Amino acid sequence: MCKHITIFLILSLFLGWAQAQETDDIGTETVTVVKPYSPTVSDAFKVKRSPNLNDSIVLQKKKIEYSIFSAPVASTYTPAKAKAERVERTPPPTLYNSSASIGLGNFNNALVDFYTSREFGRGENLLDIGLSHHSSRGDIESTPLDADFYNSKLDVSYAKKERDMEWGAGIGLQHQLYNWYGIENGEFADAVVTAIDETQNYFTAEANAHINLEDSFFKEGQLKVRRFWDAVESGENRAILQPTFELPVTQELVTIKAKFDYVGGSFSNADLNNTENTAGIDYGHFQVGVNPSLLILRDDLTLNLGANLVYGQDIEDSDSNFFIYPAVTGSYRLVDETVIAYGGVEGELRQNSYHGFVDENPYVSPTLTIQPTDQQYEGYLGLKGQLFSNVGYNVKGSYTAENRRPLFLLNPQNETRNDEKGYIFGNSFQVFYDDLKTLGVFGELNIDVNRNFSLGINAEFYDYDTETDNPAWNLPSIKGSLFMDYQIGDQWFMGANLFYVGERDDLDATAQANTPPNLFPSTIVTLDGFFDANAHVGYRFNEQLSIFARASNIANNNYQRWANFRVQSFQVLAGATYKFDF
Repeated sequence: MCKHITIFLILSLFLGWAQAQETDDIGTETVTVVKPYSPTVSDAFKVKRSPNLNDSIVLQKKKIEYSIFSAPVASTYTPAKAKAERVERTPPPTLYNSSASIGLGNFNNALVDFYTSREFGRGENLLDIGLSHHSSRGDIESTPLDADFYNSKLDVSYAKKERDMEWGAGIGLQHQLYNWYGIENGEFADAVVTAIDETQNYFTAEANAHINLEDSFFKEGQLKVRRFWDAVESGENRAILQPTFELPVTQELVTIKAKFDYVGGSFSNADLNNTENTAGIDYGHFQVGVNPSLLILRDDLTLNLGANLVYGQDIEDSDSNFFIYPAVTGSYRLVDETVIAYGGVEGELRQNSYHGFVDENPYVSPTLTIQPTDQQYEGYLGLKGQLFSNVGYNVKGSYTAENRRPLFLLNPQNETRNDEKGYIFGNSFQVFYDDLKTLGVFGELNIDVNRNFSLGINAEFYDYDTETDNPAWNLPSIKGSLFMDYQIGDQWFMGANLFYVGERDDLDATAQANTPPNLFPSTIVTLDGFFDANAHVGYRFNEQLSIFARASNIANNNYQRWANFRVQSFQVLAGATYKFDF
C-alpha cells in the first residue's frame, strides 16, 4: 500500500512541473522608479551585560585558592656592566705646504724639484711657487757630438677667492738646452765635426690670468701672453684671450665661448731647402672664433649641439678666410654606468707655433714655416663604462680630415750653407705640411685591483692617407702603453710604465742648387719600432722624509726616437724627498 502511494505522489509532482513549463503571454508593463533605492545601515546596540544562562548543562566554575611557599636561594651570578665598543679612526694625514726633492744618477743625470704653497687671510689668498730642474751631461756612444740637455723652469702664481668670484694671475720662466747631435760616428771628417756648434738654447717668459664668476652671464675668462726665443735670434710672440658666457634658456643651457688668438714671429735664417742663407722668415696669424653650443639633458641622454665659427687672417700675406666647423657631442647611458655610448663631430682651426713645435720635437731647426692647421672634422664613436666595480674600459673609433697637417721631416744635408749653428748636416728637422686623412681605433682598460694597486693598458692603431702620396712622416701606425702603481704597506711604494711605438718613415736627402726640394736626391728611411720600460720604487721613513729610485730604458734598447737621434742606454737615478712647513 505504501508503495502505491509513493508512486502516485511522484507522478503528481511531475505533471505539475510539466504544466508550469507552459508559457502564457502576460503582456508588458512599464515600471516607473520614483526614487532610486538607497539602503541605510542602522546603528547597532551592544548588549552591556552578559546573558543569564539557565541551562543545567553549563558547568559551574570551581573556586581555586593558591598559596606560595617562599624559600631563599643562594646566587653567585653577577652580570658584568656593558662596555661600548670603540671604532678605530684612521688619523688624517698631516699636510705640509712645501716639499723639496733632489736626485742624481748615471750619465750625470740630476733632478731638483721645489714647491711651496702659502695661504693668507682665511684661506682666501693662495701663493704657489714651483722650481724644477732636470739635466743630463752624459755622452751617447753612437755620435761624436755632445748629447747634453737640461730643462729649468720657475712658476709663480697667485689666486684669490671671494664670495662670488675667484681670480688669479701667474708668471713662468723657462730655459732649455738641447744639442743637434744626430750624426753617426765616421759620417763626417774630424775637422768638420770639430767645427760644428750643435748647441741650441730656448727661452720662455709668459704671464697668465684667469677669472671665474658665480651668478653671472659672464662665466669665466682666461688670458695668456708669451714670449719665446732662442740662441740664433729667432723670436715669437703669442697672445690668447678666451672669455666664456652662459645663458639659461628655459630648461637648457646655452654656452658661448669666444677666442682671440695671435701668433707672430721671425727667423733670421732661411729655409734649409735653399742652398743660400739669404732672407729670413717672418710670419703672423690672427684668429677670432665664436663657439655657441646648446646643452640638452634628458634622463640618460646628454647632447651638446654647437658650431665653431672662425675668422683666420694671415697677416704677412694679407690673406684671410672664414671657417665653419661642427661642434656636436653626445652620450647615452645604455646600461647605467656599465655601457655608455658616446660620439661627436668636431673641427677647429688649430694655431701652430714655434713654441709648440719645440715642445714636441726640440731638434727642429730655426728655419720653420708656421701655418695654422685646418682640421675640417674629427668624427668618433665609442663605448665606455665599467665591466665590474673596479674595471673600467673605453673603446673608440675615429676618422679625421686635416689640411696643412704639420709633419716632422729630416732637413736635407746642406753643407753649402754657412749658418752660425750646426743644424745643416741632416741633423735637424723641418715641418712639412700635408693634407692628411686618418682612420683610428683606440682602446683602454683600467683596473683597480684594490685601493693600493691599480693597473692600466691602452693601444692605438692608425691608417693614414696623404694628399702628396708620401708616407705620413714620423707618424707610427701603432702605439701602446702599460702602467701600474702599487702601494706596499705604509712605507713602500712602486710603479712601472711600459710603452711601444711602431715603425715610422723619414727621408734622408741632400740639397742641390737650382733644384726644387722634391727632386733632391733622397732615400726613405724606416725607423724600427721600439719598446721602452721604466720603473720607480720608494720608501717613506715618516710623513716628511722619503727616498726613491728610478730606472729608465730598463731593456737597454739603443732605439731612435727621431731619425739619427738615439737615446741613452739604461739609466738609474736615486734621491730623496722632504716635506715641511715654510
